[in-house]
Amino acid sequence: MQITVKEVVSKKELKTFCQFQNKLYKGCSQYVPSLDADQKSTLTNDPALEYCTRKMWLAYKGERAVGRIQAIINPRYNEFYNLKRVRFGWFDFEEDIEIAKALLDTAMEWGRAQGMTEVHGPLFYNTLGKQGMLVEGFENTPPYNCLYNYPYYVEFMEELGFEKEADWIQYRLNGSQGAPEKLQKMADILLRRYNLRLLNLREIKGDLKKELIGKFFRIYNECFKAVHNFIPLTPKEIEKTGNAYFSLLKPELTCMVVDENNDIAAFGLCFPSLSEALKKANGSLFPFGWYHILKAYRKYDTIDLMMVGSNPAWAQKGLSAIYHNNLATNFQRLNLKFCITNPQIETNIAATKVWESYDHEPFMRRRCWIRPL
Repeated sequence: MQITVKEVVSKKELKTFCQFQNKLYKGCSQYVPSLDADQKSTLTNDPALEYCTRKMWLAYKGERAVGRIQAIINPRYNEFYNLKRVRFGWFDFEEDIEIAKALLDTAMEWGRAQGMTEVHGPLFYNTLGKQGMLVEGFENTPPYNCLYNYPYYVEFMEELGFEKEADWIQYRLNGSQGAPEKLQKMADILLRRYNLRLLNLREIKGDLKKELIGKFFRIYNECFKAVHNFIPLTPKEIEKTGNAYFSLLKPELTCMVVDENNDIAAFGLCFPSLSEALKKANGSLFPFGWYHILKAYRKYDTIDLMMVGSNPAWAQKGLSAIYHNNLATNFQRLNLKFCITNPQIETNIAATKVWESYDHEPFMRRRCWIRPL
């Protein structure tokens, strides 16, 4: 049957676009559904849309939707790296290479018309969203902030002439192992040597919380410049992301290291795994989705290591030992089973090597694909 690709312009088409992935992965035990409201908000009200240009398309066979894609041009990214790239995301399709080809051809044709010279993805608007096509670890359930896809996606991308731009890797750690003795000693030495302390998040409310969010994301914009495809966040992105992140922080899963001036020197942020709860919610908070999510947030045995880093002013001081020691000690006290690391670029040896001190195993590998237009 002939494949047609249509731009998403109506509310009905947007709803089909949002819900397509959940229908495609119905019955897949590893897939973690996004909340419909969150996905719609991301596609219509995300602060990045103030500077990004984009188009969304659906692929059809007859009247039936069989695929989707969004093409995005982020001028801040292109200016930051002096490139002319269009990125694609929200890329899902039934097991038919002609569907994938039709969607990608449409996205690439649009990018070419905008003066772009390369296409890469799957990527989000900025660095914080879901990105990277799964290429290993299909048997595992991903963290809720990571993509999942069927293995045939990878085969089709290779057949369509895309090449690897970069890979991110994730590990699964033994949550009950605790901190190695060497790490404990190093953390104690560093705290005393530099007169650092751990921030008590229970004391941070109101204006102090707003101030902390501002400090945190100023550091984020500096210390993550080495992250692949990094784009500094705008003030509006910081406000939205900061409120979302910091409203979910649990003191026992968070480590903020501050100096004598109460400035953040290093940090480690973790969240309870909500993947299984989101499966039960099946895209909706109601009637019982909210209950499953709240229950998982309060009682958990697996956590997602979301973000770790150090203030560039404290670079090369080894402060990662402090937050790793604090978090690992808390994980053991909480009797956690597993910790899933956030995706880390495979070429960042310093970031990935730290897991060698723990009982760990490969969990997932995801890829950003690229090809010229």
